[in-house]
Amino acid sequence: MNAADARAVGELLDDFARLTEPGPGVTRLAYSPLEREAHARFAERMQALGCAIRVDEAGNTIAELPGTDPDARAIGTGSHLDSVYEGGRFDGVAGVVAGMELVRLLVEGGEPLTHPVRVVAFAGEEGARFGQACLGSRFAAGLTPRPLVDELVDRDGIPLADAMRALGFDADRAATARWDPSEWAVFLELHIEQGRVLQDSGAALGPVDSISGSTRLSFTLHGRPSHTGGTPMAGRADALAAAAEAVLTAEQLATDHAHRGTRATVGRLEVSPNSITTIPGRVTFSLDVRDVDADRQRSATTEIVSRVMATARRRGVGVDVRLIADTSPVILPLWVRNALVQAAVSGGSSYRVLSSGASHDAQMINTIVPTGMLFVPSRDGLSHVPEEWTDASEIAVGVDALVAAVRALDAQLAAARDERVAAGR
Repeated sequence: MNAADARAVGELLDDFARLTEPGPGVTRLAYSPLEREAHARFAERMQALGCAIRVDEAGNTIAELPGTDPDARAIGTGSHLDSVYEGGRFDGVAGVVAGMELVRLLVEGGEPLTHPVRVVAFAGEEGARFGQACLGSRFAAGLTPRPLVDELVDRDGIPLADAMRALGFDADRAATARWDPSEWAVFLELHIEQGRVLQDSGAALGPVDSISGSTRLSFTLHGRPSHTGGTPMAGRADALAAAAEAVLTAEQLATDHAHRGTRATVGRLEVSPNSITTIPGRVTFSLDVRDVDADRQRSATTEIVSRVMATARRRGVGVDVRLIADTSPVILPLWVRNALVQAAVSGGSSYRVLSSGASHDAQMINTIVPTGMLFVPSRDGLSHVPEEWTDASEIAVGVDALVAAVRALDAQLAAARDERVAAGR
């Protein structure tokens, strides 16, 4: 079989990158018309390769290349096509493009697999718009109950359910449209690392052993707005000063020796009345706490909340805390990871097994089907910014490993099924 074509990979990446709102980088938000246009282009190209196309209730687009056994469960791969605000062109898209190139190689190789291959373009993976990451894959895994949907609103006040309805999707149906696990054998996701471990170590590939959990909170601090000149320092209840201390509190906790591996970030902060001459009376800010250790993730979050409460009391500021999302870390199945490691070895590619600090669709899908992840390098570790970069040649190396892993898993799963049939099980 031919190797992956880096030029073809690059052209697909360029094609998707053109689907963006005006401004720096790529802005193609979850459950937006631009995201749906990207899904339509994916579907059109996959249909031309002989795939059957369907879109599930949550907006996930699934392209299926049939196998020789109509009763065999599917081998899946894919990622997402949405982005953060002013993000990069590789996050998520690299995994979808890898799946597209995989199918092209299988079709042109003329050697069909026993199992069908499904390439999935997930909807709404990025939490940038609605605060909850991995919406499409969470719906697919049955992890998003309908009441949670009603809590998710973007910064323009648009509820998730309304955004879905405008695109022809029903949140009620999506919340009950869990994928049937009996239809899936295994799932693989290729993704850019979003870190610099591979670059610094010189490794070409990064089979992933675990994915961090994430707890996301929204804090609202209620101070007392007043004139900046007429109010003495000793008599103030400055919501922004309290928020600034809270931001540093989160940073300090995540960098102490007891929380090595914890990452705590305040990425959004809104100040009211946002005037030069008025003491801030209200501040809302986000907190994202991540860790590969579930206990440490939750204990760190609890400790930060406790310290912020204490700061607010000391400063005479009220505080409200709302949980946006809470996802546990996962350990990915060893046998799937081993298939990716062996694929790297057989292809002569250097590799390093590592964990993921970011959330991924694979994290959700792993709850219904055994899942593996494969990282390719990110230049200088930059992601979620216009400067995000991974060479198409590096993705092509990942595609070759993906093809090898899919072929090996196809043979392994078929052999296991034959053994069960022979044993009468």
